[in-house]
Amino acid sequence: MAEAIAKIEDIIEDTGEGDRNMAQTGGNKTQADTAQAGCTIAQILEKMILHSGGNARDVNHFMKVWAYAKTIGELEHLDEETQFILEAAAAVHDIACPLCLEKYGNTNGEHQEKEGMPLVREFLQGSGIEERRIERIAWLVGHHHTYTGIDGMDYQILLEADYLVNADEMQDSREQVRNFRSRVFRTQAGIRLLESIFEI
Repeated sequence: MAEAIAKIEDIIEDTGEGDRNMAQTGGNKTQADTAQAGCTIAQILEKMILHSGGNARDVNHFMKVWAYAKTIGELEHLDEETQFILEAAAAVHDIACPLCLEKYGNTNGEHQEKEGMPLVREFLQGSGIEERRIERIAWLVGHHHTYTGIDGMDYQILLEADYLVNADEMQDSREQVRNFRSRVFRTQAGIRLLESIFEI
């Protein structure tokens, strides 16, 4: 883990000149890829890929969850800060899976939530992201298998994005998808994607 944390500082340093050049030439970033947030979402994703140690299945999973979260967030017109926090949380939401497998022999959601929060704080240390944002990202990761008490659009969309991927990977039946839609989905964009993908 310490090696992975060191890497993000190298990534930020390596890409910093490119960010400055972009700013000088009037280039644009997406809402979430903002210099005000410290490191960018792309840098967090690269760090997670390095952290995954060649586990393509895990990489594919969190990349798909991130893509859905980004899409839903933009379609729902989230403000810049909420979009950044959402995308960052989606990128790191399963950070505890390798530890849970080693420690418990499974990736049970309760174990992921318990172990994920401190891992996220450590993972993002030195990233330049404000502490309050790191705390929110860690909190979301620590609740991404909890479907009650949803207190924000970042939380809501993270749950929806994760399910869009999990439902496909676990081959949920149409009835299971309908039940989850009724129980959890609330955003119009998320519902449209769910119904289109699973033809319900």
